[in-house]
Amino acid sequence: MTDAVTLVIATKNSGKLIEIAALLKNYPVRLKSLSEFGPIPPVEEDGASFDDNAYKKAAFTSRVLGLSALADDSGLVVPALGGGPGIHSARYGGDSLTDAHRCDLLLQNLKGKTDRQASFSCVISIATPTGAALTYEGRCEGLIAESASGTNGFGYDPIFYYPPLNKTFAEMTPREKSQISHRGKALKQLQDEFDKVLLWLQQQMPILEKFPCHGGIAC
Repeated sequence: MTDAVTLVIATKNSGKLIEIAALLKNYPVRLKSLSEFGPIPPVEEDGASFDDNAYKKAAFTSRVLGLSALADDSGLVVPALGGGPGIHSARYGGDSLTDAHRCDLLLQNLKGKTDRQASFSCVISIATPTGAALTYEGRCEGLIAESASGTNGFGYDPIFYYPPLNKTFAEMTPREKSQISHRGKALKQLQDEFDKVLLWLQQQMPILEKFPCHGGIAC
């Protein structure tokens, strides 16, 4: 068994943090949130894909803090809206909107459309200060409900309907959601090879050099 390593979860989204921490809680890793560190500059999520943005957030956080970092970029893809909101899911309609307002806006924009197909996509990136990174992806197919339902989860969960369980994401228990969600699937891939990931992280992390101090003591 490898020694525990520190992994910073690079998000300020409390919902994401809870989901990720719950799925990795039984593994030999010390999870840290951004709130445990001083303020760091925000990352501009201007990538052209979920992959670009996930790597950018993880790599930047890792370089700034000098620790391994995990970041995800995820979003809702609705073909009837031209693939939107997509990579702009968290900022759909403007930064000032709440999750509930974004759900209402999306439902309004879909009003009268018969195609309710949708999918949630997630890309997880684990990066080290050297710039090296691992990537995991997950996807969940569903439909946009006619109205919001449920109080669990966050984001677009109240309007994302999953036919096999006859529930929206917001009507599911955390356990149910983690087993079928886009983020749950990506994290499952990570879980399946986490021992290898820990070894990789240890190999990629820079080794701090020790220099002799006065009196011949290494420091």
